Amino acid sequence: MKNKIKEFRRKLGLTQETLAYNCGVVRQTINCVENDKYDPTLDLAFKIAQNLHVKVDELFIYE
Repeated sequence: MKNKIKEFRRKLGLTQETLAYNCGVVRQTINCVENDKYDPTLDLAFKIAQNLHVKVDELFIYE
């Protein structure tokens, strides 16, 4: 599943570490999700979207 996490995260000036902390995961998890190596759980997807102030369907692209 493709995503726009890096794009929205950078617009807000957030680091992977900060986003990870806010979502309750480690930085490596955010890195893997951003690089399409890991599909997040539904719970994590909503936490990421909430922290980036976007809707889940704006953040993730299902192919």
